[in-house]
Amino acid sequence: MALLELEGVVKHYRGAAEEVRAVDGVDLAIEAGEMVALLGPSGSGKTTLLLLIAALLEPEAGAIRFDGRAHAALSEPERGGFLLGEVGFVYQSPHLMAHVSAAENAATKLLLGGAGMRAAQTQAREWLGRVGLADRTDTIVDRLSGGERQRVAIARALTGEPRLILADEPTGNLDSARSKEIVGLLRGVAHEQDAAVLLVTHDHEAAAFADRRLALRDGRLCDHEAEAEALAGTGMPAAIDASDR
Repeated sequence: MALLELEGVVKHYRGAAEEVRAVDGVDLAIEAGEMVALLGPSGSGKTTLLLLIAALLEPEAGAIRFDGRAHAALSEPERGGFLLGEVGFVYQSPHLMAHVSAAENAATKLLLGGAGMRAAQTQAREWLGRVGLADRTDTIVDRLSGGERQRVAIARALTGEPRLILADEPTGNLDSARSKEIVGLLRGVAHEQDAAVLLVTHDHEAAAFADRRLALRDGRLCDHEAEAEALAGTGMPAAIDASDR
């Protein structure tokens, strides 16, 4: 049994003029120890899918299960415990507290989950070191660069050894060399900690680190390589987004 399973998951948004099928019947299974990259154009539903998996949104239809337990069976307190204890979520924007240190920010998830201050700080500093910020642990966040803030957010997500890591464009503010380091770290976490990692990215070099590559278009999931081959056969460009061109 896969660690993460989605069956027929649907999430639509209804606007004044039209209905947007953000997630339209998605089936997905990710094993423990597997890293999956998800590519797709802007607005294709990738972020919505991550929020559904994190139990931050409710699907209109279908089932999501983590370690055999359905999200629908979780109480509100259990959903909070799931997000703090089992999930490491890297958001597109870091969402950090500007006037405290990198270490205090990286320790936030552990503290909210009930860890003691000393243990949380120790682990936060360890992960900051692993993302290349060992010399910036005591620096106030608003004095960090955009890329450094993103790495603080990644360190925060990885504290507590989560078994499910959801990363939404985690390398968007990083240069090429640092991007490869971070994606390599996520792959290592998947393999070493038996975690399931779902990486949303526009970066094809980052996606190449994954064990599997999928694409989301119009809310539907498909094999990325198969889609690229089909596009090549029609003479259409295989680029996924304007940022890739």
